[in-house]
Amino acid sequence: MTAESKKKRDAQSFSTILGLAWFLAFREIKRANKWTTALIVFVMMLTFLNLTVVTGILVGLIEGSVEANREYYTGDVMITPKNEFEYIKNSPYVESVVKNAKGYIALTSRYASGGTVETNYRDSLERGEKINSAGALLVGIDPDQEDAVTGISQKMIEGEYLTKNDAGYIMIGSDLLFKYTPIESPSYTTLKNVEVGSRVRLKIGEATKEVIVKGIIKSKAGDVDARVYMNDTELRNIIGRTDFNVDEIVVDIDENIVSAEEFKQGLVDSGLSEYGKVQTFEDAQPKFLKDIKATFAILGNVIGSIGLVVACITIFIVIFVNAITRRRYIGILKGIGVSEKSIEISYVFQSLFYAVLGILVASFVLFFVLKPFIAQNPINFPFSDGILVATVPSTMIRATILMIATIFAGFIPARIVVKQNTLSAILGR
Repeated sequence: MTAESKKKRDAQSFSTILGLAWFLAFREIKRANKWTTALIVFVMMLTFLNLTVVTGILVGLIEGSVEANREYYTGDVMITPKNEFEYIKNSPYVESVVKNAKGYIALTSRYASGGTVETNYRDSLERGEKINSAGALLVGIDPDQEDAVTGISQKMIEGEYLTKNDAGYIMIGSDLLFKYTPIESPSYTTLKNVEVGSRVRLKIGEATKEVIVKGIIKSKAGDVDARVYMNDTELRNIIGRTDFNVDEIVVDIDENIVSAEEFKQGLVDSGLSEYGKVQTFEDAQPKFLKDIKATFAILGNVIGSIGLVVACITIFIVIFVNAITRRRYIGILKGIGVSEKSIEISYVFQSLFYAVLGILVASFVLFFVLKPFIAQNPINFPFSDGILVATVPSTMIRATILMIATIFAGFIPARIVVKQNTLSAILGR
């Protein structure tokens, strides 16, 4: 017999084995109790949801913070001073280049200066009693420009948003107020008894200014909620900035035209990196957010792996019990010439049927029920509006892992039973 004819015979033999295995599996599933089948599929569905949803929620918890940071603080692209300068050099020129870049929609320019906010400076203090104060970054904005880019006016939890005519008014972040951040720490102080309408004093170096709190912001973006906002003209007067050089330029772009990375590269190619640091929203993310995101992804995979083990054990038990109760039937099949491989593969097909059906149902629930619902109703965590992060590629990878695990979970018990003596199996011994 030639090598070619041998290969052809082996191919035909394997095809026969698969065909017979498929027939046996189909017949077994068709005759199975419908409620038992539904229960197994339900377990597989929950297992797959555990693999995807738990990780998605944990990652989404941090992703909510990342999105808030992008939307309300960095925008799509952010320009800040180079390390050796206090402000963005030649800011008006930088703004003009940004406005003419491909994909540009809007920008907001901010002045920023470190300072202190004081509350009980008018009270008669006892000897040794300190003024209630908190360090903060004082930020000057054009209210209309800022809102056009970040939509920060939607994050007012008390009071009203600033207007261009609001002289002597500020908006204050919730992280600076004891009412919203009740922390008593020597290294982190908050302001007590401050509400909308309260008078506070701003100190920047030797300069001071008394202002009224017009609104309180809570965006769940740390760099926003620890700031004090006022009109840019007022802050410029306090810090003596007369050259129109700003400290932050935040840009909103059309990502249907250009990506953040491409927009950034275009600005760098235009020479703007000489005047300031050009970063995408990802570059500007705090390192701790990136680290926590990676940590939660690992934690989610560990929890999901436990669910995977449970699913494997479930499939193993179902197939093993099914095979044990049908030992005589398996013995008869072997007695009439059905190969062991066909019987074993038929049980693998049964396992895959449960897994695939469970995965399909779970995927429908994931992408058409849970993900849209949580997107519309984010989970209200203290430091972020949590979302469910689930992508098709990552879901397919988890589906593949579950199916591979299911193949082994179905094959092993079938192999154990099929390898028993044929006569003993027929006689039920």
